[in-house]
Amino acid sequence: MTNRTEMIDEFKKELTDNILPFWMNHVKDNKGGFYGAVTNDLKILDEVPRSSVLCARILWTFSKTYKILKNNQYRKMADHAYKYLTNEFWDNRHGGLYWEIDKNGLPVTDRKHHYAQAFGIYGLTEYFRITEDQTVLDLARELFHLLEEYAYEPVYGGYIEGRSRTWQNLPDMRLSDKDMNSRKSMNTMLHVLEAYSNLLKVWDDPQLRRSHKSLIEIFNEKIINQQTGHFKLFFDDEWNSLSNNISFGHDIEGSWLLWEGVNLHDNSTLKETTKKSILKIAHAVLNEGQDKDGSIFSGSSSNGLKDTGREWWPQAEAIVGFYNAYQLTGEEKFAEASF
Repeated sequence: MTNRTEMIDEFKKELTDNILPFWMNHVKDNKGGFYGAVTNDLKILDEVPRSSVLCARILWTFSKTYKILKNNQYRKMADHAYKYLTNEFWDNRHGGLYWEIDKNGLPVTDRKHHYAQAFGIYGLTEYFRITEDQTVLDLARELFHLLEEYAYEPVYGGYIEGRSRTWQNLPDMRLSDKDMNSRKSMNTMLHVLEAYSNLLKVWDDPQLRRSHKSLIEIFNEKIINQQTGHFKLFFDDEWNSLSNNISFGHDIEGSWLLWEGVNLHDNSTLKETTKKSILKIAHAVLNEGQDKDGSIFSGSSSNGLKDTGREWWPQAEAIVGFYNAYQLTGEEKFAEASF
């Protein structure tokens, strides 16, 4: 059996000695923001566009770690990220966050991906939790209202992928070339849920609570394939699935995000339904998505061929997702898969 106390110490050491210093020392641009990319040997690629999603994620990360560890260097990084997100990525004319800007702060991709607005809410909400600055919460709430006005699809529920800078329809709403050009996706829905969960912790608004609960119901009823225990990935407005591909990383990530979300509601029926769903997911990923060495495959395609590649983020999500399943069931196999 894994010595879990030692593992927790190892996690903390990896976080504070390796992961966080990398972003502080090699990705932070002291003139503002964060570089678009660095090479494996740490050369700065300053012509690469800068991402609002990356900035918002850094804001969340250093706000969260400051809240827990009280290291003032983490607070300074959170302050740095907040200033850049709100001064450079924020569209002062039409509202919301640009997708990408250049090193001079000029928009490169000015469309309003709703995925990016969700991460903006996520980062701003966490920053509010360490600053208690009402201006920060107001910005998070503004993004929420923009999503409800322009992203929410009122006929069948859920949220579409994105709009133009002026919140008009887009013919192509993909986040990247590897995505399908669909009106709705599991990925955007998952991160809107994640963002709304964080916002609900600091702002218990009736509309937000209804929207958040509706998202959990959509996952249970439309997005999770209850026969296979996997997420469906892409949809039309009516929730017809457009792909048979599987993403093991998103599956296990979604399992713990759904559990975090449903616990914000005093609804035993919804909680029990969601618990059954996420344990089905955890079992499916453990049985189908894990290699003999404990790593998580990327996914599988519609023809049944497994993508045996390894990306870092499914491994990270599996640590949390499998441990969450262990906490819910007491089954040792999930704890071992996590550690």
